Amino acid sequence: MSRKVIHKATGPVKVGDKWVCLCGLSKGWSEEEPQPFCDGSHNKARSEEEGKVYEYDSEGNAIPA
Repeated sequence: MSRKVIHKATGPVKVGDKWVCLCGLSKGWSEEEPQPFCDGSHNKARSEEEGKVYEYDSEGNAIPA
């Protein structure tokens, strides 16, 4: 089953001494590693245009939807 989730944040939030992913691109969102910690993947989202929806392929490339 697949699901489309829309994240509007393009950066993480600091919680205690950890950075938690808000963009949804962090590898920490996988089933193998369910902790949503920031891994810097939000840098890919920085160039997204306001009001557009993007999908990301398995290699992390942005595709306007």
